[in-house]
Amino acid sequence: MRPAVPRSGHAQHSGHPKAPPTPPPSPKEQEEAEPAPITSTEDPNEMPSNKSVLNDPVKPELSSASEIHTEISIFTAATEAFSKANTNCSIAESLERCKDIVTLAKSRNIPARGYVSVALGCPYEGPDVSPSRVAEITASLLEMGVDEVSVADTTGMGTAPRTRDLLKTLSSAGIANQDLALHFHDTYGQALVNTVVSLEHGIRTFDSSVGGLGGCPFSKGATGNIATEDLVYCLHSLGATTGVNVDKVAEIGAWISTKLDRSNDSRAGKAVLARLRT
Repeated sequence: MRPAVPRSGHAQHSGHPKAPPTPPPSPKEQEEAEPAPITSTEDPNEMPSNKSVLNDPVKPELSSASEIHTEISIFTAATEAFSKANTNCSIAESLERCKDIVTLAKSRNIPARGYVSVALGCPYEGPDVSPSRVAEITASLLEMGVDEVSVADTTGMGTAPRTRDLLKTLSSAGIANQDLALHFHDTYGQALVNTVVSLEHGIRTFDSSVGGLGGCPFSKGATGNIATEDLVYCLHSLGATTGVNVDKVAEIGAWISTKLDRSNDSRAGKAVLARLRT
C-alpha cells in the first residue's frame, strides 16, 4: 500500500530501507487550534489506504502501476550521533547523498519517500530531540522532491505531549499534513496513544507492521513498529474507514510470526484470532 494506513513498516537503518518484515483521544488544550483539514475529500473518516501515488490524478505521470513498480526510501536522522551510527555520515552529508538519489529517482518517475529517524528520542543523545531540527530536515527532504516524509519515533520514546509539540512545530514550519506520515515504535507502549494524538492533529498516514515486526540494530531495546492489527482495530473503533480487513491481517501476523519463530506482539491480533477460532 502506498501511501496507506496502515503502511508496511520499514527497518530504521540504511542497509535495508525496504526490508521485509522487518485510549481514547487525549484531551485537547483549550487554546489549541482546530485540527488541520484531513487529507481525504470524500469521507471525513476515510484513511488513504487505497490512494496510491501510482494512481494519483494530480500526478498522471505516475498513474500506471505497470510502468512504475518501484519505490525508493531514503533515510536521514534528527541527531548527529544517530546519523553517524546509522549511515556513517553527518546529517548534512546524508542530505546531500539523498539529494542525488532523489534527483535520479525523479528523472525516472520513481516515487521517493524520506525518513527522519529518532524524531522523538535518540539512543545516544536522549529523549529531548529538537522539534525545530526535525522540521528543518523534513522541509529539506520535501524541497529536494520526495513525495512524502515519514517522521519516525525509532526508539519508541515518544509521548503524547512531545508528539503534539512536534506536530505543532512541523505545521508552524509550513509542512502540510498530507506530506507527512508518522512511524511509531511501541517500545514503551505509547504507539497507539501517539497515533490518536496525530489523528487529532490531522495526520492520516501511519507506518505499521504485522505482528509488530521490526526494530533497530542501533537502538538497544527498541521493539518493532506498532502492530498493523492494533492500529487498524484502533482506527476502526474511532469510526475511521481504512479498507483493511483486520481478521485477515491478524491471520497474516500469526503466520509470519510462526515462520520467523518469534512471538506475535499484536494484542488485537491475538484477540481477533481467539475470537475467530471459537
